[in-house]
Amino acid sequence: MLLRTVELFAKRAEVASIVVAAPPDALDEFRMRYGAQLSFHGARIVEGGRAERWETVKLALAAVPDDCTHVAIHDAARPAASQDLLDRVFAAAEVHDAVIPGLSVTSTLKRVSDELIAAAQDDVLASAILGEVGRDAVSARRVIETIPRKGLVAVQTPQVFATALIRRAYGASDLGGATDDAQIVERLGEPVVVVEGESRNVKLTTPDDLTLVRLILGAREPEGRAAHKRF
Repeated sequence: MLLRTVELFAKRAEVASIVVAAPPDALDEFRMRYGAQLSFHGARIVEGGRAERWETVKLALAAVPDDCTHVAIHDAARPAASQDLLDRVFAAAEVHDAVIPGLSVTSTLKRVSDELIAAAQDDVLASAILGEVGRDAVSARRVIETIPRKGLVAVQTPQVFATALIRRAYGASDLGGATDDAQIVERLGEPVVVVEGESRNVKLTTPDDLTLVRLILGAREPEGRAAHKRF
């Protein structure tokens, strides 16, 4: 997955440097496993953060050469992005200092409570005999409100910024709570523009996502549990 993601950028003539942030607690193991292949693509490995995403990005930014005019920040968990998407984002970055891809939200959105409630009655007899195993595992949360979806987009990566801008944004004293890089730029009051994302640019977070990305990339799905262990 990581190598496919890096290859997306290694193919681009305008990309002069690639920085990969690795897990800090497994840095040596990461270098042993991926170092040679990443070096082949001209990628440099740096130590990532330990708690929040912004820590990782800030460490990676420190390794970006000073002569780079722009920085593209991409999730390694999005290996199925296309060159067409990179074309759109990079072209927009020639005009705007902060560009992100996004897809219009088409599903109905509802805000729900944090508290879990029972979605079905317990089978008293089964619970008495089997304890927790005998209970219906279905749970639910109450709807608080329906959120209008007009003007909402689901944001993706790569997000591209003028180097001076993203470094200024990450130089702020309080970066906590940010879930993407554009949010940190927005805190400066700087404009961020959205270009059309793509549905194939799936972020791998579940085994089902992995199956979908394999189909997108035309990779053969291994049999059994091994399908979820290696890409």
